Order: sequence, then structure tokens, then C-alpha cells
Amino acid sequence: MTNRPYIALGSRLRPSPFYEATRRWGAKAFTVYNHTLMPTVYDSAEADYARITNGVTLWDVAGERQVEISGPDAFAFTQYLTPRDLSSCAPGKCRYVLMTNQHGGVINDPVLLRLKENRFWLSAADADILLWCQGVALNSGFDVKLTRPDVSPLQLQGPNAPALAATLFGDWTSDLRYFHLRAFEYEGVPLVISRTGWSGELGFEIYLCDGSRGDWLWERIMELGAPYGIHPAAPSAIRRLEGGLLSYGADADMNDTPFHLGLGRLAQVNGDFDFIGKAALLAMYDKPLSRRLTGVVLTGEPLSAPSIRWWDVLASGKRIGKVRSAVYSPSLQQNIGMAMLDAPHDVANSSFSVLTEHGSTREGMAHELPFIVSKKP
Repeated sequence: MTNRPYIALGSRLRPSPFYEATRRWGAKAFTVYNHTLMPTVYDSAEADYARITNGVTLWDVAGERQVEISGPDAFAFTQYLTPRDLSSCAPGKCRYVLMTNQHGGVINDPVLLRLKENRFWLSAADADILLWCQGVALNSGFDVKLTRPDVSPLQLQGPNAPALAATLFGDWTSDLRYFHLRAFEYEGVPLVISRTGWSGELGFEIYLCDGSRGDWLWERIMELGAPYGIHPAAPSAIRRLEGGLLSYGADADMNDTPFHLGLGRLAQVNGDFDFIGKAALLAMYDKPLSRRLTGVVLTGEPLSAPSIRWWDVLASGKRIGKVRSAVYSPSLQQNIGMAMLDAPHDVANSSFSVLTEHGSTREGMAHELPFIVSKKP
């Protein structure tokens, strides 16, 4: 394989408040996520994975830029953006939501945080959803204010994350329920912490609300985390695929509806609220699907790196879908991934061939998601 090209840095790419710290702690590679430089590997993908699954790790995920929605109509506007019913999402709670366009296609899958009655954050996957929200708000009649707040998240992930969080912030973190949040000050620095994460392991997201204190917060966590064996790491393609966690832009795009992605539970299309794409999704509701995202197991030697392109899936010489993400799982000792497959090939144990980006062909078999059940308290 030829060397991958170097990406030149410039002022259009935003370094996070933790960028210099991640460089000191050995980040070897970065990607661009929401116009922000985000680490992708420290020692190696396999070493980072082992630390996430066996210890505790700190991630710079400030690329998950926030969109803040506030004002008298904040709840109604936020509900209009998503087919998920938010009526039970009281202040202090979070939700994993899908945002849909007028055709029912998914345009983002943020974590929604409700900080106050009329104050929400959308912690965005890689897409300019602030622009989308501004467009929706224009001439809509909703009385809302849309801003990009000074908020930069870290993730504390791994089996030892709860013990370290208690040491850092207090025993109250042990009582913080899954998909709940709390705003507080830590040594005079404003933070929000939520019981969420993108590893399938136990963990928290720590939202720094003062970007000037990023270096200090990183070093403080690493210092107090030393007795727990903390290491810096990056979001793990291996662990998230094991847990069946979606990566928007990699596994899904706006041509996919919640139903195609196996996330129909997040689309309450029969609810008594309106949202963008409701008519389109209602027309699809309870109808047979022509395709569906499912897991896939691939034969052959362990993949040397995660896939970077979608791979054709073939059955009887006909293209029946695409493998959208693939990687080798050390725990399962298998090559695993996610694929969008045409019916009836989208059911477990269906077999097919996969043409990889390297020109080789591997045999594949459909597998229900997740491969490994995520850990929750």
C-alpha cells in the first residue's frame, strides 16, 4: 500500500483546547471532525483498544461541536428537529437522537443534552448542523436563539472510568444514571458531565465550558488518573463496531432513514408531535424494507487497518450492498463490520462475497448487531 497523503494544517482547521496536550502525550495522527483536529491514534489502534477495554482512557473529542438552542420555543424547536419523542427528556437528562430531513433521511445523530427547561445542546457528529438549524429556524415562527457555545468535550472511557470519576469529581458521579447529566464547577472551572460515551464501555463525557482551561483540565485528569493506569486514547473503530455503534458519515448518510439503520425505535412517527420528515417516515412505517444495515463477518487474514471506502457486496454476480466499515476485532478474533444489504440478504447467516478496496475478494456472512453487548451500570 502506498503512503497516505499528508494533510496540510491551516487556520480553517480548528485545534481543540486539548490539542497541545494531546501532542505532548503522543498523539500520532489526527483526523478532521467538524473542522476540528481530533486525534485518531496514540500507540496503535490495537494498544488503544486494549486500554479502553481493560483500564481507563482519556479522549479529546472536542470535534463533537455543540449547537445550543435556547429561548421560549427551545423545546418545540428541538422536538421539530428529531422524530424521537422528547416529552420524557426532563432537564438533567440526555438522549441519543436522529435528525431527519424532509425525505426522512438521517442528517446527523447527536447526543442531545437538556441542561435547563429552555436550554439544549446538540453534541454533533461530523456535519454542519448549526447551518441546518439556522435554516430551519428562518421564517419558522419559532422564538429561539442558536449559538455555538464555548464547550469542548472529553471522554473518560473504560472499566476504571467510574472509580476515577469519583476521585476527580466526588462520589456523586457513582449515582449519575445512564444518559443523565450534571453541571457544576470543578476548582472554579465550569463543567458538565454526562453518563454517555462512544466506546461500549463504562464511561463519562466531560464538557469543558471554558476553552482557555483545556490544557489544565487535561493534565489534571492525567495526574489524578495515574494511580488508575490512565492513558490517552482516541475513539476506537474496533470497540465501536463490536458494540454496533453507528459512525455517521461512515456507516450512514442522508439516503438512509432510521428504519434502514435499524433505529426505528428512535422514530416515534405516530406521536402527537410534528417533526421534519414525518410524512415521509409515516409512509414507510410498517412497510417491508428493501435494505437494512446489519453486521458482517469477513473471512481471511486480519485486516491491517480499518476500511476507508465502502466495499461492494456480491451474490450470484449481482451487487447486493456495501460493507461500510470493517476492522479486525482482537477479542472476537474475526474481521467484523457493518454493511447495508438488500433484502433478503440482510438476515443473519446470509453468505456473500466482498470486494475490498485493495482488490481482494473475501467471503462474508451477515451477523446481527451488536457483536458484543455494551456495558452499562
